[in-house]
Amino acid sequence: MKTITFDEILPLADYERVRARLRPLFIHEKERRRLHVGSHLTFIFENAQTAWYQIEEMIKAEKMTHREAIQHEIDTYNELLPAAGEIAATLLIEYAEPRERDAALARLAGLERHLWLKVGPQRIAARFDDRQMSDERISAVQFVRFSMEGVDAARFLELAGKGEVAVEADHPSLAARGAIGGLLAASLAEDLR
Repeated sequence: MKTITFDEILPLADYERVRARLRPLFIHEKERRRLHVGSHLTFIFENAQTAWYQIEEMIKAEKMTHREAIQHEIDTYNELLPAAGEIAATLLIEYAEPRERDAALARLAGLERHLWLKVGPQRIAARFDDRQMSDERISAVQFVRFSMEGVDAARFLELAGKGEVAVEADHPSLAARGAIGGLLAASLAEDLR
């Protein structure tokens, strides 16, 4: 697994100077790694580039200059990166209205037992971060992983090309499917190499 080190982070002033040129590249990277599953679930599959950008943006937003604070951000975002043989994503549970969102987050408790990656005939359960879980409600932002044991990049692309790779939710309050193909499939295959 590629992790981000302190030495790879630009000092705040340097990042602010190059941000306007880098931002479109990172927005494109995030877009090609985005998957909508139904109307309310959005996955952004993480890699070192997306994590680096988020770290730099957090440093900028918080005007961080202390090494310890920056290292904390690096450590936090490194946890999001996929390990060898897995893919990882930030899951956003999105509802436009705050009241609707609050009610939905309570209804969706237990989603961690109802989210799958289908790869051909294989059904791979999502692994959620236990630190984010509650029996009463789910957080609107989750970090999920899918173990790709036994599925290499070539097989993944082959099945995606046939329309046989998707993220599926089968929660009693939310059933949805999002097919993985095209640029997203190619991006995730890169992660598996």
